Amino acid sequence: MKIIAFHGSPRVDGNSHILLKEVLKAIDKSQHKIQLFRLNEMNIRPCQNCGGCEETGLCVVKDDMGEVYDAIREADRVIVASPIFFFGLSAQTKIMIDRCQAFWCEKYLLKRPIPEGPYRRKGLLLLVGGTKKEIGIECGGATATAFFRTISVQEHETLSFLGIDKKGAILDHPTALNEVYKAGGKLITLKTNH
Repeated sequence: MKIIAFHGSPRVDGNSHILLKEVLKAIDKSQHKIQLFRLNEMNIRPCQNCGGCEETGLCVVKDDMGEVYDAIREADRVIVASPIFFFGLSAQTKIMIDRCQAFWCEKYLLKRPIPEGPYRRKGLLLLVGGTKKEIGIECGGATATAFFRTISVQEHETLSFLGIDKKGAILDHPTALNEVYKAGGKLITLKTNH
C-alpha cells in the first residue's frame, strides 16, 4: 500500500510529530511505501480562489503542491497530524487542504472523483492541543472530514488529545502512544465492512 502522511505542525518533535512517528512505527516499511510531507518546510501558497481549477480540476499555481497532488492521487491511506490552534487546524495543514479545492472541482463539478483503488482508501486524523474544549476537535475534525471526502477517503478514524500544550507533553499521557500505534496497525488492515 502507498501511505501518505502530513505533519502539519510548525514544531519538529512536538506533540503532533511524536504521535505521527508512533503511528508510522506500526507500519511495516518493507511491505508499504510511506511518503511524509512536512508541511512547514514546503513552499505552498494559499488558495487564491481564482477559479483556475473549475474547468480542469487542476490547480494553476505551481509550487510544492504539485508533489502533494500526485501523492494524494496514488495514496491508499492518508494520515493527517495537526495541532489545534484557535479551535482549528494549523495554518500549514489548512493551506494544504484549501489547495485541494482542485480535487473538489474535479469531483463535484467535473464528476471525476479519485478512484478508491484496490484497498478502499482510508484515513487517520491525529489532533492535539492545549485547549480542553471539545470545540477545537469538532472544528478541526469537520475541516479534515471535508478534505478526506473530497479526496475519496470515505472512512477515517480520529484520535484527539486535549490539554496537551508543552512540547513533548504527549509523552506523559497515559494512553496516547499506545492508542496511535494501534491505530497505525488498524489503518493498514484490509478488513472491509459488509
